[in-house]
Amino acid sequence: MSNFYTDVICPDPRYESSARISDVSLLEPITRNLVESIIRDARAHGQELTVFETYRSQARQGQLFQQGATLLRTVGVHHYGLACDIVKNINDEPSWKGDFSLLGRLAHQYNLIWGGDWGDPTVPHNFIDEPHVQRCSLARQAGLFQNLWYPDNEYNPYTDSLGQAPRSTK
Repeated sequence: MSNFYTDVICPDPRYESSARISDVSLLEPITRNLVESIIRDARAHGQELTVFETYRSQARQGQLFQQGATLLRTVGVHHYGLACDIVKNINDEPSWKGDFSLLGRLAHQYNLIWGGDWGDPTVPHNFIDEPHVQRCSLARQAGLFQNLWYPDNEYNPYTDSLGQAPRSTK
């Protein structure tokens, strides 16, 4: 199956890099446009946000797990160009402090799953990752990780028949 992951990410020389990568060109184009819209809208609301990490290799995920920075041993949606971490920009420095609810509202507005509620604010979650957004429903992750599925340009995780009850946030 040909897609952004196989055509762009896999041949990229950073595919196995253990470095943090914040290059938005490694976000699938629809995801990239949505993330850039979130950052613009946050600025219009008086909050400076910045993309902290886009693509993540298994080597980097392993390092983060060993450091205790993540509970996930195996790399997830970041590996496929469909997720990124967006943090606050305070005096040109990344910050994870404070309230990320604006990011959550904007993620929902742009039909991205937010790690603060994983797409369903009515369900309590024991794993919260407020800077994280992704263009893949939780229900689709297994297919993504097995290279059985990759989103097309029309994909919306909130109207995905495998996902939660269909709803539109636009």
